[in-house]
Amino acid sequence: MILKCVTCQKEFEPHKGLYTCPVCGPLYGTLEVLYDYDQIQAERKYSKTGSLFQFSDLLPVTSKTRLDDFVGGTPLIKFKDTFGVEDLLIKFDGMSFSGSYKDRASIIAINKAIEEGYDHIFCASTGNAGSSLALLNAHTHLETSIFVPSTIPKGKLAQLKAAGAHVHLIDASYDTVFDLSLEIGLENGWYSRHSAINPFLLEGKKTAAFEIIVQNDYRVPDYCFVGVGDGTVISSLLKGFHEFKEIGLIDTVPRVIGVQAEGANALKKVFDNGPPYTAIDEVANTVADSISVGHPRDVIKACIYLERYEGKMIQVSDDAILEAIYLLASRTGVFAEPAGAISLAGLLKMKQVIKKEASVCLVITGNGLKDTDAILTNSDEEILSIGDFKERYGKS
Repeated sequence: MILKCVTCQKEFEPHKGLYTCPVCGPLYGTLEVLYDYDQIQAERKYSKTGSLFQFSDLLPVTSKTRLDDFVGGTPLIKFKDTFGVEDLLIKFDGMSFSGSYKDRASIIAINKAIEEGYDHIFCASTGNAGSSLALLNAHTHLETSIFVPSTIPKGKLAQLKAAGAHVHLIDASYDTVFDLSLEIGLENGWYSRHSAINPFLLEGKKTAAFEIIVQNDYRVPDYCFVGVGDGTVISSLLKGFHEFKEIGLIDTVPRVIGVQAEGANALKKVFDNGPPYTAIDEVANTVADSISVGHPRDVIKACIYLERYEGKMIQVSDDAILEAIYLLASRTGVFAEPAGAISLAGLLKMKQVIKKEASVCLVITGNGLKDTDAILTNSDEEILSIGDFKERYGKS
């Protein structure tokens, strides 16, 4: 295993404290983890319900914690003739340990921190990464510090509080909180659970791509839609699909479509501007709290991977996201938070160019119970007294 800078292509041996290329810096010097793919034995040996650690040949750590066997293996739910496509697959990470996709990265971070001898782990979060880390790490000896904007949804804050993490609520945007957490965390010598700068965490996230293939009996979907914030999740899916192709388990890969909210579309703008990719910094504002990122930190790797693996970026409105939450739940029973339901909003936006006979996978990254504000604040339910109810619905 080696680490390679996505910008200057310099290679590094992994060592404690190395997160990004020392030449190119944190934003442009994100590192990718590469394996000796020729030495990996390509066998269709994987379980449809096994944890992500079954893919150990393509992971940077060995299993060490009590919860390793309970992360990954989330369901792939199959529907026929739904939302305008013949074969619809829903990869529902809302049924993961903490209810979000972020568990895949957190369990790698915890194992890596223990492996490298740390006693404290930290991250900035809009809620999901933090609650995931706090819950999965609660039983270990590692101290957990989570930095979050004060606007964090209550469901996610409740998970943090219950897990006993050191929670720092800050009256600032996620991007500002991210910078502050790095300053404090690295100054104190804590391990960074930041997917955008820690190259090993993407390795955990990519296992969703492996699972999609295995759970679909090695049949490759034509398209895969996923919400995009910092850029790490879409990078992980692109990398995962291509690693399975690299080791000979599949012959082709899906077209991965990244979906951003119109009010938080910085990564799409950078990608649309073309190479050489130049990061931008904007103010984000969207109902999709988990991907409300104005200064994406994994933007360079994401754009390079999108170009390399022929991915695509689109954007949708907040109204389309809210509508997708209702449509997804009422048609499939899958209740997603806004950042998860955005994948369906993306499919609906592209339905005119996707053939009906296509196979489409929607990656749902978070459970709807994590962020109910978007639904409840838009609810106009009528509350009736017992007398009014009987008068309206009782038999005369």
